[in-house]
Amino acid sequence: MEAEMISKKDLLVSTSISYGQLYRWKRKGLIPEDWFVRKSTFTGQETFFPREKVLARIEKIKNMQDEDASLDEIASAVAPDLGETSMTIQEIRERGLVSTEAIDLFTEKAADATHPLVFGEVVSLSALDTLLKTGEASLDEGRVVLDALSENYPAFEDRPADLIFVRRMGLSTALLVSSGAEVLFDRAAKVIARVNLSESAEALRARIK
Repeated sequence: MEAEMISKKDLLVSTSISYGQLYRWKRKGLIPEDWFVRKSTFTGQETFFPREKVLARIEKIKNMQDEDASLDEIASAVAPDLGETSMTIQEIRERGLVSTEAIDLFTEKAADATHPLVFGEVVSLSALDTLLKTGEASLDEGRVVLDALSENYPAFEDRPADLIFVRRMGLSTALLVSSGAEVLFDRAAKVIARVNLSESAEALRARIK
């Protein structure tokens, strides 16, 4: 189900922040770039945001500002840079970041499961775990998903990306696209899930920090 959205105009009014503040916070990484969603309206193009997430984030930013935190301190709190973070499978397992099923699939395919995983690999594991827990992918299909993530996620580096899991006539495949990109398939194909990897990374940051 698509998240309820709020327009930029309504967001500025309801939070009493200025246009300048909003985009300054975006440049500092306090509000993720892929939360700025351009949509066509009857008046032309307009920017929308996932309502619940952006309102919660702005409330947190304002509360920290009230406590005299700097923008850098707020950025570190709400979106810590974990790009250099690495974790072993044992650490991931002990912290319960993903399910045993997802870890087992990873270790089954990994050439060396003893080496620490970089943050992007942990995000991939988390995305796989989401599909397994929801039942949208079987264990066999999870291997397909993991292959797609392993081969393609590094190419996106810091760019927002979505994992799309598709099933067609009993066969499944997975692909990565830029977040928000429109992808069309033939009628026989069914999009089983679309996972925003930036959101997966953000959720992980909150659990790891």
